[in-house]
This record gives sequence, C-alpha cells and structure tokens, in this order.
Amino acid sequence: MNILQWLTAATPILSVFLFLIILRLPATKAMPLSLGATFILAIFVWKVPSIQVVAASFEGIIIALSILWIVFGAILLLNTLKNSGAMQAIKNGFLGITKDRRVQLIIIAWLFGSFIEGAAGFGTPAAIGAPLLVALGFPALSAAVLALIADSSAVSFGAAGTPVIVGVDQGLRQGASVSPIVADQLGTRSMESLLQSVASQAVFIDLFVGSFIPLILVVILTRFFGENRSWLEGLKIWKFALFAGFSFTVPAFIVATFLGPEFPSIIGGLVGLVIVIPAVKKGFLLPEEPWLFPEDDHVEQKNQEITLSLRRAWLPYILVALLLVLTRLEILPLKDWLMTLTLGWNEILGTDISTSFQPLYLPGTIFVVTVLLTIFIHKMTHNQVYEAFQTSVKTMIGSAIALGTAVPMVRIFINSGVNEADLMSMPMELAVAASELMSDKWPLVAPFIGALGSFISGSATFSNMMFSLFQFSVADQIHASHEVVLALQVLGANAGNMICVLNVVAAASVVGLLGKEGTIIRHTLVPMFFYAITSGIIGFLIIYFM
Repeated sequence: MNILQWLTAATPILSVFLFLIILRLPATKAMPLSLGATFILAIFVWKVPSIQVVAASFEGIIIALSILWIVFGAILLLNTLKNSGAMQAIKNGFLGITKDRRVQLIIIAWLFGSFIEGAAGFGTPAAIGAPLLVALGFPALSAAVLALIADSSAVSFGAAGTPVIVGVDQGLRQGASVSPIVADQLGTRSMESLLQSVASQAVFIDLFVGSFIPLILVVILTRFFGENRSWLEGLKIWKFALFAGFSFTVPAFIVATFLGPEFPSIIGGLVGLVIVIPAVKKGFLLPEEPWLFPEDDHVEQKNQEITLSLRRAWLPYILVALLLVLTRLEILPLKDWLMTLTLGWNEILGTDISTSFQPLYLPGTIFVVTVLLTIFIHKMTHNQVYEAFQTSVKTMIGSAIALGTAVPMVRIFINSGVNEADLMSMPMELAVAASELMSDKWPLVAPFIGALGSFISGSATFSNMMFSLFQFSVADQIHASHEVVLALQVLGANAGNMICVLNVVAAASVVGLLGKEGTIIRHTLVPMFFYAITSGIIGFLIIYFM
C-alpha cells in the first residue's frame, strides 16, 4: 500500500477519533462526515466500484434499522417504567440491599449485565443497564461509560455463545467448508472440540483480566463522577470488587471448560448474583461507610413515596430476562418461530452483498412485548402510555441520523475487498501490515486486531468472523498455539465492544446523551487498552513460557 491507500484504509478509524474525540463533534455531525470521506476515498483511492459502495451503504442502512429497533425498545421500556412509578420502587429496593453506589454499580452493570449479555447480546446490557443506573440516580455520563466498560468479559459468550459458535466457526471456513489450513491442523479433531478449547482458553486468560473489571468500574466511578474525584474511594473496596469479579469469571471458566461456549455468561452472571447479593446484605468485605453521590440524601427522601410493590416494579425486567432466555434456547421451538420472518435484501444492486435480519427475534421486540405487558401489570393510564411513547420517538431522531450514517460507513470499509486496485479489504490490509511488523510478538497485537473488528463493525461476532482465519494463519506462521491466538482474538473483540461507535451511540441514546459520544469514548478508551494489553501479555506468556 502507498501512503494514500494507508490513509484510506485508516479513514473510518481516524475520522471517528478526529471528529468525535478531538474536535468533539456530536455523532449526528461526525458520522455523516466520516461516511462522506470513506465513501469518496473508497471509490477514488481503493478503486471500489461505485455500485459496490452504494450497495454496502444500503446494507448498512438495513443493519442500522435493526439496531434502532433495539434502541427504541430499550428507551420505550425505560420511559414506561418511569411513568408507571416502577423506577421509584426499584430505587428504594436497592437501598434495602445497599446504599453504596459502588456496590449497586457492580450488581447492575457487571453481574446483571453479564447475564443479559449471555442471553441476548446485541449491546442489550448497555441498553438496559445504563438507563437503570440513571433511574437509580447515577449521572447519565457515568451510566453510559460504566455500562459499556462492564459489557466486556461476558461478550465472549453473548447471545448463547454466538461470538464463538458462529463468529469463530464461520471465520475459520471458506464457503461451507473448513479452510484447508485449519483442516490440516485439526486432523481427526472436530471443529466443536477446537471451539470449546478456544472458549476455555479465553476464559482462563480472562480470570486474570476480566476479574479486575469491577475494580476498574468503581475506581472510574469515584475518580471521574464522585464529589471528591478520588481514586482511593474506589480502591477502598478492592477486596469486594475482586470477589465480585471472580464470582462471574470462575463459574464462567468452569462452564466453558466442561459444557462449551453457549452458557458461560448466562450461568456466570446468575451464579455471581446468587453469591454477591447475599454477601452484600451481610456486609462481606465492605467498609461500614457507604459511598454516595452528594445529592443522595435528597433522592432518598423523595423515594419514600412509592405506588408499586418492589415485586411488581421488577417484574418487567424479570420478564425481559425470562423471554430472552426462552427465545434463545435451541431445545425450544420459540427461536425457530421468531426467526421465520426475515427482512432483508439479497444481492443488493446486483452485487454479492446481501443482508437480512429477523425483527421478531431481535431484543427490541422483547422490549416492546414487555412494555405491552407492563401497561396492564402496572395499570397505566392512557396519558402515561402516550407520554412514554411520544418521549421515546422524539429521542430516536438523533440516533437515527448517527446510526444511519455510521453503519453504512462500516459496511463500505468491510466490503472494500472488491476493488480494482488489487488490494484486500481495508481491515484485512491493516491486519496484515500489523502482522508483518510484529512477527513473533504477534500475541501482544492479536487482541487489538479483535478490538479493531468490533470498533468498526460494532459486533464481536463479526470481528471474529472477519479475523479468525487471519489470526489462525499468523499463529501457524509463528508456530504459536492456535487456540491461544484465537482466544486473544475473542478477548480483543470484547475490548473493542467498549469503544465501538455503534454501541456508544446506542448507549448515549438511551440515557439522553446524544452528542456526547466523543466524551464517552475518551472515558472507555483506557479500560479498553488495559483489557487488550493485559490479555496480550498473558497470552504471550502462555505461548512462550508455559
């Protein structure tokens, strides 16, 4: 690649950092500018046929619609619960467990979020967790940032293991068959055995990385969103934070090792909740003095008047979790029924680009169904329902602009392999250049390739599909463990989930922070680097010293 081609390949990344983070433009302005730059450079520098670029843009719009449906459902559920009085009851309920905001954050964002990620994926934990934190009195910016950071370790096995079962599996195939280089290494071993080894290896590394995420969460909370801007106030509960971290990662490791990649996040999240909540009630490893926001005294007085019982208030969230699990289990017919309705476009404009989605299967539909049930369960008035719907629709306008331009940009980037410049796709050219530069130090870089895939595509599953075969090939060239390198790809995809534009825009939308996407990414960037760098170092040590 020449210099101009280098810049073109990096445009979707550089433009996001320039417009969102450096110039601090809102996503409603930054993403259309980034799309325009990518569109023009793809045609004139990367020599992608204009019909391919337009087709990729249409593909992006269709995918954006599916994401917007999820975001709308999450916003509508939040506004419904606000208007019904459920959020007041939930606030008071958490005060019954603990007043400590650090502990509330760990329970909701880390443990409950991990369970939801395991059941649904699609960025659902941030869409549920961030608004719930806001409703409990967390500042909106802190809720978005911390929900995104927390939705990391569990992503490996989100949506019942999709990033591994579909992402890695499909990524190691060429067409319907396993790639020859993978087949040679497998021998008589099955693909399922390889995937289980990758899953187990990923969680083993995560025992030394992901287990620290709760501690990172509380430290960021107290340093950037507390009254005293103190690191120490977060570190004071380091024992409890690590206890909560291992309460998820250890069960997840056991499940991944013995049962496979489908349920580590679901079971890990549930076991973590069962272990941690009783421990919190007993004050286990917690200081006597709770950590509060300055305005909490006022909030506590305000929340004394509630109109719903705690059980009825939590029932919508319980229904969401239950419906997500039931509609994802292969042994039940619900999944097949919901996936019978497919919307999409095959061979868009005569190209090889096709896309589709199942609207009934998306978490957004689960949210809307739950809203309809909540209206009757909470006996809401017509005015309450209308106000919730009207507010939710108004909130979606900015999100539609941001996501409607961000996703097409991503799809142009990914579909750029069809070109007249004799180049691979832009992300693959960047990855190959990185592998040539790093050689046997590749394990240190492998997670960042996974993060690149998630940052651009907005999906850990797609990152694994995009780069798994590439990672496998590099591992083969440097004579490194294929399982470890693929595990680093999976973990890197988790890390990228914290900063990917699609998730950030969605999280900003559900807490009313559209336009603050750059600020959110500036807060999540350092945890993302910690997750990727630490994973790479541990993977490097495993490959060369164990």
